[in-house]
Amino acid sequence: MTKFLLAVHVIAAIVAIGPVTVAASMFPPFARRALAESGGTESGGTGSGSHGYGTAASGGPVSVTAGSELAESGGGLHTLRLLHRICRIYAVVAAAVPVFGFATAGNMGVLGDTWLIVSIVLTGIAAVVLGALVLPRQEALLAGFEEAGATEADSPEAGAAPMAAAGAGVAVTGVTVTERATVRLAMVTGIFNLLWATVTVLMIVRPGSTTGA
Repeated sequence: MTKFLLAVHVIAAIVAIGPVTVAASMFPPFARRALAESGGTESGGTGSGSHGYGTAASGGPVSVTAGSELAESGGGLHTLRLLHRICRIYAVVAAAVPVFGFATAGNMGVLGDTWLIVSIVLTGIAAVVLGALVLPRQEALLAGFEEAGATEADSPEAGAAPMAAAGAGVAVTGVTVTERATVRLAMVTGIFNLLWATVTVLMIVRPGSTTGA
């Protein structure tokens, strides 16, 4: 039974957590690329980009037309939606990992081992980072792109109005999309991945374990 539970635990970790870490890591670069492609590439800080309101590359504001162009191109926004959907769905599936992990640890009699307690704590922190930081920031960036496109579709003249001060990004119903936001998302995603990598190492090395490595 222990071998069966351990096998299911490992398979669940690979199948559920693997896609989350990969998709979450891919989201920020694709978001930055989408901003760069839709917001123009001209430099000049607070100067004009392709739409006259700064550029994504400089971290300045992107005009509302950017969201429309991204939506029209299809690929960029579709990819971001797909990556976010993968993260959200597999995050729920990943709940099976600690369930089978506890069952395996109980059969092995290692529930009180330090390495396992540390792993449990790190797993809990990783879950909080994913649920409270990574997924909400992904949703905010998606909402910014989608609402910018919707605003442009409803009012084409909206693209001609200044959106925000330099560095503020696009603000549509409270959602701000800037390159800086994608960098912050990449940072918290890196923390999430580092936590899971640490848990994986602890599960393999099991320092201080009396049941063998």
